[in-house]
Amino acid sequence: MTSLPTAEHVHEALSGVKDPEIKRPITELGMVKSVDVGADGTVRVEVYLTIAGCPLRDTITRDVTAAVMALDGVTSVDVALDVMSEEQRKALSAQLRGGRPEKEIPFTQPDSLTRVYAVASGKGGVGKSSITANLAAAMAADGVTVGLIDADIYGHSAPRMLGAEGARPTVVDNMIMPIPAHQVKLISTEMFKPDRDTPVAWRGPMLHRALQQFLTDVYWGDLDVLLLDLPPGTGDVAISLAQLMPNAEIVVVTTPQLAAAEVAERAGSIALQTHQQVNGVIENMSYLPCPHCGPEHRLELFGSGGGQQVADGLSRRLGANVPLLGEVPIDMGLRESGDVGQPFVLKEPDAPASVALREIARRLSHRERGLAGMSLSLSPS
Repeated sequence: MTSLPTAEHVHEALSGVKDPEIKRPITELGMVKSVDVGADGTVRVEVYLTIAGCPLRDTITRDVTAAVMALDGVTSVDVALDVMSEEQRKALSAQLRGGRPEKEIPFTQPDSLTRVYAVASGKGGVGKSSITANLAAAMAADGVTVGLIDADIYGHSAPRMLGAEGARPTVVDNMIMPIPAHQVKLISTEMFKPDRDTPVAWRGPMLHRALQQFLTDVYWGDLDVLLLDLPPGTGDVAISLAQLMPNAEIVVVTTPQLAAAEVAERAGSIALQTHQQVNGVIENMSYLPCPHCGPEHRLELFGSGGGQQVADGLSRRLGANVPLLGEVPIDMGLRESGDVGQPFVLKEPDAPASVALREIARRLSHRERGLAGMSLSLSPS
């Protein structure tokens, strides 16, 4: 009669299962929550995932099942998945650093004067990346020193929109040099992939680490403004940004229709949990200037009022004034210029959409940079 494996035998077998991303044993990473061996040879293994929507959960389940089924006496394997707590994720991050302290983020230091704006949206397809790229280009053309982090890890598009597709950063003294694109300092995940069409299948710790490296390992110099193009929704990158850059101000992009506005308001409401400031709302695709009557006649293809609704709703939820920063009309040129890597605000600066974008850019970039907390290097005479 075949004897049953012990829990220690199961743990030993699981030591051969490696996390698909980190490439280290799940036992070493503290991902094995519990092991239970039944009298009938059924083994139940509970495994921690770093995030609830882990894209590699099926791979982990398959590898754990295969490793345990290889043990003598095992009749079946039941893999249950749980999610790490915030404390467990922090402990894992510290473990992966090998006890080394985290590098400092220059934009969170007391002497930093850089304005940091995280451009967010509740859902995809509202033109968030187009808005961000054109805001950056408009600021740079106006003499502002601006950096742009393409933090939309899965859907990176800033390099194409700014004409830097295929560019590779250089490394100087262990610092990554951002790519200059239309006077914008740009960094994106695309620049580090062997092929831009290769999909990115990263989870919480990897996403957090990528954003952290963009903030600490890139030589940004003295920026007036840093823009971050966030993924849609309120997932891992938004949460990591709040942890790494609590001083980042959120700018919400929406379109006029009710369905988009409701989701955008929820996205902006993450500030209640992260204790960040929502700077304002941008309504994209607000209207189509009538091709026959002129710009004074608006064709509201997606309805109207969504941007103001989001601004009013966030003002009520957050207990602070959240303004509507501007309304950007529909223009085919805005899409076409993004496809060829020529920002619309530079290509057609007098078009209604460009005028609206440049006004928003000035509104964001020309705010006073306070000296509170700054060391002025003065001494009494």
